Amino acid sequence: MALTTAALLFITFIPFTLAAAAPSFSIDYKNNSFLKDGEPFRYISGSVHYSRIPRVYWKDRLLKMYMAGLNAVQTYVPWNFHEPIPGVYNFTGDGDLSYFLQLCKDIGLLVILRPGPYICAEWDMGGLPAWLLKKKDIVLRSTDPDYLAAVDGWMGKLLPLVKSYLYQNGGPIITVQVENEYGSYFACDFNYLRHLVKLFRSHLGDEVVLFSTDGAAPGFLKCGALQGVYATVDFGPGGNVTAAFETQRQVEPRGPLVNSEFYTGWLDHWGEPHSVTSTKILIKSLTEILDLGANVNLYMFIGGTNFAYWNGANTPFAPQPTSYDYDAPLTEAGDLTEKYFAIRDVIKKYRKLPDGIVPPSTPKFAYGPVKMKKLQTVSESLDILSISGPVRSPYPLTFIQLDQVFGFMLYQTALPAGCVTPTPLSSPLNGVHDRAYVSVDGVAVGILERDKTISINITGKAGSRLDVLVENMGRVNYGKYINDFKGLVSNLTLGNKTLGNWTVYSLSIDEVVKAGLLWDSRPHRKHGKVVVPPPPIPPTSPPIVLSPPTFYGGTFQIPDHIPDLPQDTYIRFPNWRKGQVWINGVNVGRYWPSRGPQVTLFVPACLLSTSAPNNITVLELESAPCSDDQCVVEFTDVPVINGTIQYQKPFTRNPVHMYSRV
Repeated sequence: MALTTAALLFITFIPFTLAAAAPSFSIDYKNNSFLKDGEPFRYISGSVHYSRIPRVYWKDRLLKMYMAGLNAVQTYVPWNFHEPIPGVYNFTGDGDLSYFLQLCKDIGLLVILRPGPYICAEWDMGGLPAWLLKKKDIVLRSTDPDYLAAVDGWMGKLLPLVKSYLYQNGGPIITVQVENEYGSYFACDFNYLRHLVKLFRSHLGDEVVLFSTDGAAPGFLKCGALQGVYATVDFGPGGNVTAAFETQRQVEPRGPLVNSEFYTGWLDHWGEPHSVTSTKILIKSLTEILDLGANVNLYMFIGGTNFAYWNGANTPFAPQPTSYDYDAPLTEAGDLTEKYFAIRDVIKKYRKLPDGIVPPSTPKFAYGPVKMKKLQTVSESLDILSISGPVRSPYPLTFIQLDQVFGFMLYQTALPAGCVTPTPLSSPLNGVHDRAYVSVDGVAVGILERDKTISINITGKAGSRLDVLVENMGRVNYGKYINDFKGLVSNLTLGNKTLGNWTVYSLSIDEVVKAGLLWDSRPHRKHGKVVVPPPPIPPTSPPIVLSPPTFYGGTFQIPDHIPDLPQDTYIRFPNWRKGQVWINGVNVGRYWPSRGPQVTLFVPACLLSTSAPNNITVLELESAPCSDDQCVVEFTDVPVINGTIQYQKPFTRNPVHMYSRV
C-alpha cells in the first residue's frame, strides 16, 4: 500500500525531531559562551562538598542554594572518602554520590563535577588515599607507574558511575574538571595530564566538556593548562577582575570567561583568628564578574564540617580545624546569613529567582551540661585499643607501615639510662608527625609538636617506661609535601643516645568506642597479666600540669515527649584542652579550645536519639577539668568558631591578594 505524502513527511522529520530534543552542553568559542541545548548559557554556581554534610541535610542545603538564585553547584569527589582500602569502595550513606547527583537534578541544579584524582579542598592529603604511601618513594600527581595504576583503578570505578549523570545522558553534570590547580604543583608533568584526559575521555566520551582550574597568574597556567581541556581561573574578591580574566585569555583567547573558585571566605588553621571576608567587598567583585558576562562559582557557598579526621593541613605544618565554615553564605550548620541574602540580591539582577520561600535555618537546642567521668587512660586500655597487638621494632614504625590511616599510635620503650636531672628528649629531624603526648611511668611530662616543639626535658629512672602517643592531625593537602607520613617518622634521642627497642601499638579507637568497650571499668589484661600502672615518679622540674591521655564518658537523655526534638546543637568543652569526641559512637571531630579559634563543635540532630540515652566519649589528650568536680561538657545552641585564645603568626597566603587557594 502506498504511503501518503503526509505520512512520508512525518517519517522524514522524526530523526530531526529526536536530534533536536537530545540534551547537549558545549563551548561556543565564536560567541565566548557555553551552549546548553543550543542556547547561550551562563552558570552562577556554588561549591558544596557532600562529604562534609550529613546526607539527611543534603536536600536542605541544596534547596537553599537553589533559592539563592544559583543554577548550578560544584562539588569535589574525594578519592580517599570512597576507597579507604585498595579495591574496597564505599558509595553508601554520606558517600552516596549517585543519590547526591540525582537530588541536584530533582531540585533543578546543574553540577560541575571535580573528581580529581587530587582535589586539595583542605581535605586530608588533598583527597588522595594514604595507602598510596605504601610505596615510600612514590611521586604523587605524576606518571609514576604505581600512582597511575591506582588512579586508573579508581577512575575505572568512579567515571562509569557518573557517566549516566552527564547532561547529554539526561543527568545534571555539565562539566568535569581534570585534576585540580596542577599549575601550583612542582611536578609539571604534561604526560600525566595527557594520561588523565585520555582516561576521562575513554570513560565519559568525547562530548563532555573537560576543564582545568588554576590561579589567575601566568606562572600557574604554565603547567596547569593543557590543549583539549578548557582552562579556567580562580581568584577572590578585592582584586582586579578584568586583569584576572585577561590571564585566562592568554591561554583561552576565545570561549566563556570562568572563575571556578570565587572565594566567599577563607580557610582557618588552629591557633589563628577565624577568617572573615567582607560582604561589601565580596558583592562588589561579584557584580563586576557578572557584569562581564562571566561564569562564576562561589567557593564555598556552604563549607560544612571536617568530621572525624578528614581535615587537611598546610605547610609549615598548620592543620585546619573541625569546622569548615569558611565564612560562607550558609554557615557550617546550613544557617542563612547576611552574606547569603546580599548575594541573592545581586543574582536577581541577572536572572529570575525561583518562586517560593527560602527554607529557614534549622532550629538549635541547648541540652545543657553533661557530667563526665573518667574511664581509662590510653596506656591502661592497650589490650582492647590495639586489636592487631604490639609490634616490636628496633626503630619507630610509621602509621602506614602498620596499615593505619588516621587517629593515634602509641610507641613504648624503656629509658636506657637514669635521668636524675632534666634531660632533653628530642626529635632532631623534626620527625614527630604530628603531635606526641609523652609520659614516663604513667606521668605526663610534655608534648612534642611538628615544626614547633622538637625537644622537651624529662626525668626518670633507667628502665622506666616511656610512652609516646602520636596524633595524626591531618595530612598536608597542598604543595609539594603531600607525601605526608604520620607517626614517628624518624628516631627520638634522649640526651645524646638514640632510642631503640620500640613496641608500637596501632590503635583502633574508633572501632572500640563504637562498640562501647571503654565503658568497662574492670582491669584489663595484657599478655596474660593484669596491668597495674607503676607508682608515678613525680617530676623534678618544671611543674607538670598535664595528665596522661585519658578517656571520659557521660550520658544524657533527650525527652521523647517534647515535639521537634532532637535538634541540632553544639558541644563545648569548658576548661578542657584538646582531644577527640564521639557521640553515640560517631566521631564528631577534634576539639582544641586552648588554641582556638574554634571552641564549639557542630552536632547534627541525626546523631542524637530520643529513644535511648546518648553516649558521649571524650579522649582528652592534655588535661581534663575533672579534679575540681567541674568535669562537664556542655551542649549549647550558639556556635563559637572565632574564639581564638592563643594567637600565632597566620599562614602567609592572603586570599584577597593571592590568586590561588591553598
